[in-house]
Amino acid sequence: MTAFKSGDPLTLNRLYGRSSGHKLRKGQQELVEALLPQIEVPAEGEITAQRLFGEDRPFHFEIGFGSGEHLADRADMLPDHGFIGAEPFLNGVATALAHIREKHLANVRLWRGDALDVLRRVPDAALSFLYLLHPDPWPKARHAKRRMVNDRPVELFAAKLKPGGEFRLATDDPTYLAWSLMVMQRHVAAFDWRANSPKDFLEPSGGWIETRYGAKSRREGRRPFYLRYVRR
Repeated sequence: MTAFKSGDPLTLNRLYGRSSGHKLRKGQQELVEALLPQIEVPAEGEITAQRLFGEDRPFHFEIGFGSGEHLADRADMLPDHGFIGAEPFLNGVATALAHIREKHLANVRLWRGDALDVLRRVPDAALSFLYLLHPDPWPKARHAKRRMVNDRPVELFAAKLKPGGEFRLATDDPTYLAWSLMVMQRHVAAFDWRANSPKDFLEPSGGWIETRYGAKSRREGRRPFYLRYVRR
């Protein structure tokens, strides 16, 4: 496990803004009360595929899964892989639970809360994929430290991905794109950006499933960008 010093930004609470919206419908509340406890990531201890799924298998982690459609579709596509999704927003968790139930997914575990709390407990070099899809851009300069793509989180991403593992980042915000490219450029010793031409980051590739937010962005005339970084 990677050790981080007391006072490190990663040890601080990174949850900003609200964690719930409109009141859950009865069916959603029942899912939260009945299904979530069955598939919830343990609150303490090391987090491994063996512990969660009873065997070692390729391990995926999605930070801020929104409504969970990408998480559920990838898990459905790769039933022999194991997936963790972390999301603080209760309404998103409830929607993700509905996807998991409808698709009868046994290879997904959820965490309602800060993704970094769980990611720190994953052994180093354990992850095959790490997803950060359309994170909050925090567009004001004074809020830049709140962005998930910052040096210390990226160092954590590098530690948890195995050699050849992939970090996938999507955004439709030009400011966040420029910021992310700048930050990731500082980590070229750890990550290789898989882009040889514009089409490599203007269209999803490598089995990438576009999120509902990404599709909405296109409909509204914004350009999503799809960045793939492979752990050296």
